Amino acid sequence: MTTTGTNATATPDQAVLDRLEALAADEVVTNAHVKHVALPSGGRLALITLDNGKDHKRPNTLGPRSLRALGEALDQVRADAAAGTIRAAAITGKQYCLAAGADLSQASRVPDRETAHALARLGHDTLRRLGDLGVPSFAFVNGMALGGGLEVALHCTYRVFSSAAQGIGLPEVFLGIIPGWGGATLLPRLIGPERALRVIVENPLKNNRLMDGPTAVELGIGDALVPSAMFLTDALRWADGVLSGRVTVQRPNEPGTLAKATWGTVVKVARGQVAGRIGTVPRSPRVALDLVAAARSGSLDDRFAAEDDALADLISGDQFAASMYAFDRVQKRAKRPVGAPEAAPRTITKVGVLGAGLMASQFALLFARRLGVPVVITDLDQGRVDAGVARIRSEVDALLGKGRISPDDANRIVGLVSGTVSLEPFADADWVIEAVFEELGVKQDVLRRVEQIVAPDAILATNTSSLSVEAMADALEHPDRLVGFHFFNPVAVMPLVEVVRAPRTSDEAVSTALAVARTLKKTAIITADAPGFVVNRVLARVLGEAMRGVEQGTPFEVVAEGAAPLGLPMSPFELLELVGLPIGAHVLDSHHQAFPDRYWSGDGLRRLAEHGAITTRDKKGAVTGYDRAAVELVAPAKKDATPSSAAEIQRRFEDGLADELHRMLDEGVVSAVEDIDLGLILGAGYPFHSGGISPYLDRVGASERVFGGTFHDPRIVGPASR
Repeated sequence: MTTTGTNATATPDQAVLDRLEALAADEVVTNAHVKHVALPSGGRLALITLDNGKDHKRPNTLGPRSLRALGEALDQVRADAAAGTIRAAAITGKQYCLAAGADLSQASRVPDRETAHALARLGHDTLRRLGDLGVPSFAFVNGMALGGGLEVALHCTYRVFSSAAQGIGLPEVFLGIIPGWGGATLLPRLIGPERALRVIVENPLKNNRLMDGPTAVELGIGDALVPSAMFLTDALRWADGVLSGRVTVQRPNEPGTLAKATWGTVVKVARGQVAGRIGTVPRSPRVALDLVAAARSGSLDDRFAAEDDALADLISGDQFAASMYAFDRVQKRAKRPVGAPEAAPRTITKVGVLGAGLMASQFALLFARRLGVPVVITDLDQGRVDAGVARIRSEVDALLGKGRISPDDANRIVGLVSGTVSLEPFADADWVIEAVFEELGVKQDVLRRVEQIVAPDAILATNTSSLSVEAMADALEHPDRLVGFHFFNPVAVMPLVEVVRAPRTSDEAVSTALAVARTLKKTAIITADAPGFVVNRVLARVLGEAMRGVEQGTPFEVVAEGAAPLGLPMSPFELLELVGLPIGAHVLDSHHQAFPDRYWSGDGLRRLAEHGAITTRDKKGAVTGYDRAAVELVAPAKKDATPSSAAEIQRRFEDGLADELHRMLDEGVVSAVEDIDLGLILGAGYPFHSGGISPYLDRVGASERVFGGTFHDPRIVGPASR
């Protein structure tokens, strides 16, 4: 058996602990209830149950007061073990939940590094007692085990997972910190660096991917998988088997000589992969990699002290503050969009999709899958309709093949989708969305024609990304029924929908759009009918400044370097290739037409679109440089060139964005800057460590330079750097 060793680390000073508890005055305390239960082979086991007294919607968390309660319970269990009244101890949680980790609302209030360091040490001091009770300890993971919750289990001698357990992982890197209560050390020592990095770094960077019980056991985090029906009874029976010698625990993934010899190479490869994917601006992945590299050797005291230092640095840093700001936007503001009307939404019993192309097919599949109502698609000719229906069926087959849906679900979805070249089948549709060519006249025509078919109270929606919803409404007899409903591509993956309220859009139309978005499992933000709405308006400013730079003679590499600190998941030129160069040129032109003094035109981008590429790539698709012909297509004559440095380009990006966000707020495009950040996080992939874009602009001083103020209180998003 393995234990986590004896705790030789001094506990934080009492004065600092008192300060921590004072900060946590409103903490929802997770209590640790202890009772002795009989073991089948004789003797008793001390069962510790974590429970905050709330239902399953409010998971157990571990703030300073909760850690104190757990520490006191573990001291009691250790005394029981010393007295010989128990053979073992186990820790579990309330229904569906062991623990969701540290109470982040408390961590975000930590005022300085000293207090952050005390919180890290308090976590270590408390959880290490699970490996120092004088008897074997078992973690009975009955449900969610996130962050510190999973670290509770890692400190135990053995781990048992329920077959139904969901929400298991170490998401800290996603939030700008690291698993700092033992996870960065204990997990690689348990399952090796490669598997540990999948849990500590790779999964969080994949939109915080989590595991279930079977996956945790397969990786070697758990020693046994127990059916959920009689989980506690069967977990106790398994633990009794271990104690009595009937069950031998094997850990094939525990690193041996070969794994230890290649440890450094594994981490080095991971460093390159992380840098290639997200760059070097986010701190937490790099710190996590350092800790996993160091976990190969050294005492637990040394390794945990390094975790303490790392966690203290990150919690007191601006990236964690920005991450918590972003986390709060996604978890709270996204649940009820600001400005949502009180009007009751219309019940949707049938959906019509105008168009049968790639985007329209994605809509139809999503509506059929999530709303569970009939969906009809249409296009100009039968060939296009048939191709759209076939595309949907192919996607359903792919979902079935991946195990994402059952055969019954597949049959149901396919049965709900039909195609037609006539608009007559749209007559009983409650919700009709157009996904036709991005040209005002085309959209007006198709909306005008379908309005003559549908019921007077049916809601019409447009997926336009840049055209005026109000201008489209001019073609309707009932303009109040039209609402913007802008998806992001790929439709099934991107979580954001912009609900666009034109001046004449009714409350019922907006409420219905919000209800549809919620049923589709999308997050909606409400925006006014303005060019580019939210996400595209901000991105167009970035893309325009990038094209301005290269067309004035700045090398592509230098422009990309200047854009890197903004936090975009890729360079502006890679983003242009991703969305499509012709689409990018159209977006720039539409914004240039609306705001010619601020937005660069798409002339150069159209030349690049005709050429077909900007970057050069290797066989795996990784960017290796910039296409020489593309560079020549947009480069000015030498006598006309006015190249800029990366620092100058960076400042141009920052000041341009600060200016645009401030204008958007003045114009009432959204109700608050938080909606812009939420849109960029969910619609453009802005990382949590940046908090979106407005906290970054405050921190670098761009807000102050441009409009003499800030978007936020500095205490919320970290100090500005002048």
